[in-house]
Amino acid sequence: MSAARTAVGDLVTARGVSVVHGHGAARVVALDHVDLVLGAGERVALFGPSGSGKTTLLHVLGGLVVPDAGEVLWRGERLSALDAVARGHARAAGIAFVFQGSNLLPMFTALENVAFAHEVAGDGDAAYTPLELLELVGLAGKADSLPSELSGGESQRVALARALAQRPALLLCDEPTGHLDSDTGARVLDLIDALHDEFGFCEVTATHDANVAARFDRAVGLADGRLTGTEGFQ
Repeated sequence: MSAARTAVGDLVTARGVSVVHGHGAARVVALDHVDLVLGAGERVALFGPSGSGKTTLLHVLGGLVVPDAGEVLWRGERLSALDAVARGHARAAGIAFVFQGSNLLPMFTALENVAFAHEVAGDGDAAYTPLELLELVGLAGKADSLPSELSGGESQRVALARALAQRPALLLCDEPTGHLDSDTGARVLDLIDALHDEFGFCEVTATHDANVAARFDRAVGLADGRLTGTEGFQ
């Protein structure tokens, strides 16, 4: 079943996207003719088991991976047709990632991690300073802490602040609670929900957890690189 649809304010459109890794006996189809449309401000879960293609699809939607077939449109422009530098500029202009591991720069403090993303994005129209973003995620008191001095939940909150420093229209989260215990994970998800209400970005979160998927407006199923359907939870 295709999850492509007609939407008002379409932000990202994937058309017939396929990604293949390897050749011959080692050939693996990571994505198989995927169609998906994301509207501005939507909250969408990519739901499926490990190896279903969730992470690959996130990377394709965000321009980190160029599909072997099909195309991705970002705000009506062919993101998948751009070279690496141009795709990087497109990401800096509105696409941010939160990975399963926080991927913070280990030699930078929490504040420096956020400030680096803030500087890359440019601060001309920034609504919040890096320190204010840390305050939003409840970590102003950890501004001078290195990633090694933070808990898993704290690291993910810094990663969220860093993502928000890019002022994203599209926030792509790859199993953001995968390394956290259930209570800490729930608090991180609650925080993302609150930040969505504050900033209005489109959020796409990959998860294998049905309870996490049920928090979203729409869940798109993936299995073996193919869409298995879409469900509404509201």
